Amino acid sequence: MNALAILALVQAVAIGGRVQGGVTVSPDTVRVGDPFVVTVRVRAPLGATIEFPAAPDSGAVVEPLDPVQVTTAADSIAVDQTATYRLAAWRVGAYGIRFAEVLVRQDVGTRRLAVSGAGITVVSVLPDDGSAVEPKPPRPVFTFGLPPWIQALAAAVALAILALVAWLWRRRRKRPVSRVPPFTVAEREFARVEAIGLLAAGEHARHVALMVEVLRDYVAAVVPGASVSQTSNEMSTALRRAGLGTFARCAALLSEVDMIKFARRGITAERAAALGTETRGVAAAIHAALAAAEKARAA
Repeated sequence: MNALAILALVQAVAIGGRVQGGVTVSPDTVRVGDPFVVTVRVRAPLGATIEFPAAPDSGAVVEPLDPVQVTTAADSIAVDQTATYRLAAWRVGAYGIRFAEVLVRQDVGTRRLAVSGAGITVVSVLPDDGSAVEPKPPRPVFTFGLPPWIQALAAAVALAILALVAWLWRRRRKRPVSRVPPFTVAEREFARVEAIGLLAAGEHARHVALMVEVLRDYVAAVVPGASVSQTSNEMSTALRRAGLGTFARCAALLSEVDMIKFARRGITAERAAALGTETRGVAAAIHAALAAAEKARAA
């Protein structure tokens, strides 16, 4: 127990009567970085509220390891509370531990209690006699360079990668470029969807959705400003701006299919087959409009 600390606090808080307190430091001598505990105990009249500081002053040489723990003792005639601070110090020497004032709030007013006199002695973790300790020679912070075999292996791997890249590039350039017309691709995909037999299997909505996805891919490939990421309204707008004369027909188709896909609207096999046929017709109409526009430009 730190007797000086107890006397200092009692002297500071005794003014005004029945407020008592004390401070203990355990242990009072520690090594650098070792934890120690400071307890501040205050006993005040019933009805009082005691507010302890959250931690030692920020400018002190010690720092808290845990949040302050406040406990209340069972006492029927007074308020008896103890604040426990778990601390550590990182510099050798003897230091006083400074705290902010403890506030005791009563009906008659607030008392400010100075916590003073607590101290700690910090000793080094090194042995008292270091003459027998032989320090290791200093080493450079960075070690540059690699063993020759690692350098040779890295160079061989790099050359192999470069050779592979060059071979792939030459092979790609020699490969004949064959571009299938988008309408041919669309017709092939339409036929593939129909061959799955979704209508016969009762999956009418899926049949319509797949047919329209083929149409959207075709529109994105041939209509300027259209893309597969667009909504149905955005794609219809791109068709209108292209001036191909299929805007209204395509917009009506996409709108109805959106209701089937997203609003779960029921659809019969007959209507699903009709919408699939209409999807093919819209693609054919766009293809014919594009061909006519190309022929007009050539003339």
